[in-house]
Amino acid sequence: MVAVPQVRFLDRTTPPHIATLILCSGISSLNQTIFLPSLAHMAEHFETSYAVMQIAVSGYLAMTAVLQVVVGSVADTLGRRPVMLGAIAIFVLATLAALVAPTAGIFLAARMAQSTVVAGIVLSRAVVRDTVGPTEAASKLGYITMGMALIPMVGPMAGGALDEAWNWRASFLLLAVSGALVLALVAADQGETMGRRGEGLGAQLRQYPALLGSRRFWGYSLCSAFASGAFFALLGGAAFVAERLFGLTPLWTGIALGSPSIGYVAGNYLSGRYSMRVGIDRMAAWGCVVAAAGLGASLLLTLAGLSHPLLFFGFCLALGLGNGMTLPNAMAGSISVRPDLAGTASGLSGAIMTAGGAALSMLAASVLTVETGPWPLQALMAGSAALAGFSLLLVRGTSEG
Repeated sequence: MVAVPQVRFLDRTTPPHIATLILCSGISSLNQTIFLPSLAHMAEHFETSYAVMQIAVSGYLAMTAVLQVVVGSVADTLGRRPVMLGAIAIFVLATLAALVAPTAGIFLAARMAQSTVVAGIVLSRAVVRDTVGPTEAASKLGYITMGMALIPMVGPMAGGALDEAWNWRASFLLLAVSGALVLALVAADQGETMGRRGEGLGAQLRQYPALLGSRRFWGYSLCSAFASGAFFALLGGAAFVAERLFGLTPLWTGIALGSPSIGYVAGNYLSGRYSMRVGIDRMAAWGCVVAAAGLGASLLLTLAGLSHPLLFFGFCLALGLGNGMTLPNAMAGSISVRPDLAGTASGLSGAIMTAGGAALSMLAASVLTVETGPWPLQALMAGSAALAGFSLLLVRGTSEG
């Protein structure tokens, strides 16, 4: 563990305050969800299909999967602070481009460029691991993601309200302003936490076998991938379910999409409070059980003929609660396999997680029709949550790192 000075807020000679890390992660999460209630209106505005506009979700996730590998490795070479500043600056410029995009193609290109903001999530995790041990990291990550979850919880609601009051562009204006404010905060508060510069990007990439050859790394990373994959599947199909199957307005669609985050806040609180006492493996496993059980119950009720938006989105609280217990602990485990490669491990694990999420998001959009109803999405989410739990079996009996 690197020795670091005491944290002082708005002092860039010390590590960043936890509030700064929350906002850096939160702006990335907000960017994923705020515009979702507007997807149908955006398709009409650009005179294209819903499937094309859905690339703004699945294509964006695919881009963030690639970038997380690069961001983590580059940050282990150049440091956390310069990479964070550069990534958020690019995000602000890309958001302004999306705001004024005249065609769907230009909008989607700008949307892909927005993916640099994923550095906020990757580097927040790396900064935590730079400064504390693995068990304390799980606790601190729990509090960070609990605070971060408040942002995407209100994001879709805000996006739906902005769409109804003005139009979809208002959400991107809010993103641009928020990004500029976070950029200013990082410049004033985030000190460098990496004690020793790496040997270069090529050397970092050559360390991948040390991570990819570890059962423990794969167990935690796959657990994160499948747990978050259930949520990404929801992002890919929830707008269709809400608007086409249940007839909800953009505002109510946003409110419904915020339901998992309520459970996520509670799950993150449990992680922050009890992970050090219970242990990261047991807490992650309990979270998988909660998510799989809740989503399985939702699926059974739908198959029994009880289909209603309150039931569908209500049981998504269990998904959020379970993921809030699972993800901070699985993330802490993956970046602790090789503490000297915390940034690389954070990026690589995040890339595995997001690539799986992109695939499940596209799959969710492709299996839903008005005729099938919501059950294919529910089955996909429940299965993904169950696979997250089974992935933790790879961790048992190992002691790497």
